[in-house]
Order: sequence, then structure tokens, then C-alpha cells
Amino acid sequence: MRQKAGVPVTADVHSPQEAEMSGAVLDIVQIPAFLCRQTDLLIAAADTGKAVNVKKGQFMAPWDMVNVIEKIISRGNHRVLLTERGASFGYNHLIVDMASICEMAKTGQPVVFDAGHSTQRPGGLGHASGGDQDLIPSLARAAVAVGVSAVFLEVHDNPAAAPCDGPNMWPLDRLEDLLRTLRRIDEVVKGR
Repeated sequence: MRQKAGVPVTADVHSPQEAEMSGAVLDIVQIPAFLCRQTDLLIAAADTGKAVNVKKGQFMAPWDMVNVIEKIISRGNHRVLLTERGASFGYNHLIVDMASICEMAKTGQPVVFDAGHSTQRPGGLGHASGGDQDLIPSLARAAVAVGVSAVFLEVHDNPAAAPCDGPNMWPLDRLEDLLRTLRRIDEVVKGR
């Protein structure tokens, strides 16, 4: 994929063994939100020498991510990214607190905003997670306005037919317009 598209490749890893193997093929090793406190997984990801993107669990306070960073840096890997994707609020609902992004930015590590998963409604369809893709542009604009380093989006040519996470995906044919808007906001906020 990297050679064909010319972009860095990332994927979630779920065990120390997967992290070790992924170091040979990934540019960024990604830790899922529900595993973000697993020391053995964080250490294995750090030991790959690749950048490590840790998705903040919906159950964690942003200032607690300092402990995650310390575990990765303790292995000599200073290439850490933190991803915000909302906090649990009651049942089947996530809320994005833009102050969380500002708090994590105080660590000095780049903060990524997961615009799609932040709209997720865990278990919202009864048999699977739902979501509200119409919120993606608003939340992404707000995150860029508070200064995130990057926006993470899953896109699909037909989100309704996607094998998973369809309700949280942005339609591919609408991606370019959204990215142009986000870039303009980023240029204003960062004075470029």
C-alpha cells in the first residue's frame, strides 16, 4: 500500500506479538482505545522503533495519558501521538470535550482527532455500534480550531455498505471538500 499510494501505513495491534510483527510493515503502530493502558502492549509497540499512536480510551481522563507516554518513552521511543475520540457519556453515547485535546497537547506530543469514531454510538444499533456521520465535519472543524496536529478519518465510497464502522465513515466523494475546509481552518489557527 505504501508504495502504491505514497502514504504512511498504520493499523491497530492487539497483542505484544502483533506489535512486534507490525514493526516490519507499519510506519505507525496504533494502540486501540480499549487497550491503551496495557503496559506490555505499549512496551512492545515502543520497541518497534516506529511511531506509536495511542487512542485515548473513552474511560480515561486526558491528563492520565501522561502515564501512557512515559511507558513508551521509557523504551527510548519518543515518537508518540495521542488520539482523542470522545468520552463515554451514559449509555450508547460519546461526547467530545475539546478541552481534552488542549490538555493532551500540554504533554508536547502531537494530538490527533478521530473524527469518525468520535461520532460512534457504541451498541447504538442494538446488534452493533451506530453513529452519526453528519457530525463528522462539525467535530473535525472544532478540533482543528483548537489546534490538533492531525485528523483521522475512515472513508468509504459507500459507508452504508462498509463491512464495519459504516455509520462513522465519511463518504469518499465528499472527502476533498472537507479536507479543504479543515486545511483553511488550520492555516488560520496556526498563522500560515
